[in-house]
Amino acid sequence: MKKAGLLLAALLATMTVALGGCTGGKTEEASSGQITIGIPQDLEDGLDPHKVSAAGTKEILFNIYEGLVKYDESGDLKPAVANAVEISDDGLVYTITLRDGVKFHNGNTVTAEDVIYSIERCAGKDGNDPLVPAFSNIASLVKTDDKTITLTLNEADTEFMASLTTAIIPADNADPASNIIGTGPYKYVSRAPQESIELTAFEDYWGENAKIKDVTLKVIANPDAIVMELKGGTIDMIARITDTQAAELEGSDFNVLEGTMNLVQALYINNAVEPFNDVRVRQALCYAIDPQEIMNFVSGGKGTELGSSMFPAFTKYYDESLNHTYDQDLEKAKQLLAEAGYPNGFSFSMSVPSNYQQHISTAEVLSEEFKKIGVDAKIDLIEWDSWLSDVYMGRNYTTTVVGVDASVLTARALLERFVSDKGNNFVNFNSAEYDKAFNEAISTTDEAKQTAAYEKCLKILSDEAANVYIQDLPTFVALNKKYAGYKFYPLYVQDIASLYEVEQ
Repeated sequence: MKKAGLLLAALLATMTVALGGCTGGKTEEASSGQITIGIPQDLEDGLDPHKVSAAGTKEILFNIYEGLVKYDESGDLKPAVANAVEISDDGLVYTITLRDGVKFHNGNTVTAEDVIYSIERCAGKDGNDPLVPAFSNIASLVKTDDKTITLTLNEADTEFMASLTTAIIPADNADPASNIIGTGPYKYVSRAPQESIELTAFEDYWGENAKIKDVTLKVIANPDAIVMELKGGTIDMIARITDTQAAELEGSDFNVLEGTMNLVQALYINNAVEPFNDVRVRQALCYAIDPQEIMNFVSGGKGTELGSSMFPAFTKYYDESLNHTYDQDLEKAKQLLAEAGYPNGFSFSMSVPSNYQQHISTAEVLSEEFKKIGVDAKIDLIEWDSWLSDVYMGRNYTTTVVGVDASVLTARALLERFVSDKGNNFVNFNSAEYDKAFNEAISTTDEAKQTAAYEKCLKILSDEAANVYIQDLPTFVALNKKYAGYKFYPLYVQDIASLYEVEQ
């Protein structure tokens, strides 16, 4: 299931194995112990699982909320609130059977009404835009009996199963943003704004209990303080440290684990503001950079170069040839600037979240590289909550250096944000050709046609220089040697329940 766009027959066969053949097992061993985990920002965009946008928030909510199905560390979909999902031969009807005895954190048992409410809320049944775009394709959602729900689509969708990872919440919860009730292995306890979030193991969890009982998520917004906090013993773990910070931990009480971030790091460009509404200017910036030089400075040479909005975990769609669309060519860059009316260059700002050292370091290299073509790029460090409100939501920016992830392992999750009229199209990319190719991709059940359409989308993003694509960053996780069990996933999550204390 980790590869999007499977044929419906193959999808059905996979789900029969994954859901019907793997029911999970409840363990009665009580959780114990405590761990403090550093996180780079507070959960500023709220705790409503259907409305959060920040990857750093979603990766924590992975432990609190669950959908009908959920991803494992291999990227396979496994049963969660649902015990089985059967798909009709024509791909239109999904028969969902709920697992027995799944409880919410308030002690109530999950019902078919809760599932229907959660899906309809995300489908925009309240008159608002769909919170999960794939749910706009639902024709009907009917409770067959107390344990069974029949979901019918208007059109078959080979990627639809991934959307069933959407969190199931109580139907009678009028305020999910402040009343945090899920079904996951951890339940929410409290939050001290800009300081910490407290979680505790949910002992009535339907599956294997979390091994560590109490978790403190400590906000460390200053990346320069990370190593001091680790060595000082105030945190036991933190993800996404830099290679330099990892080197500083050699010989300490910490193991450093290495994986990939599974995101698209780029200089994201507001395509609607001058001079970036001219494709030649955007292309000039692409010709000016050397991704390997950036990786050498930012991550010790590690990372994977990207040429469009797709990272290598999506093996089916990742096209290495797009990395060479703009091999560094300073003369070509200057020529394009001159043609666009900027023979002497210009100045612009890069808004960079101050709590992510990798993005700050990337911006520093970009600034130096752009100087070689006469362009002055100033770095504007901003707080994370301001980035969310001003850049992502308000689109009040020129350029920004961040990484964009996929909420689920589908090409649609990565590429829908560039459709002209989508609310999360924060770069204001506008291309009728792109919109047509994307609609072709999501409206076909022919695997070859869908793959070709998504590949066309990626080439358009590259050719049009929608953004200055750089890399999928490596990630380094510092974990105190008192703990083990950390798992890397092919998407942006932190599986706290997999951690355990090592016997000393």
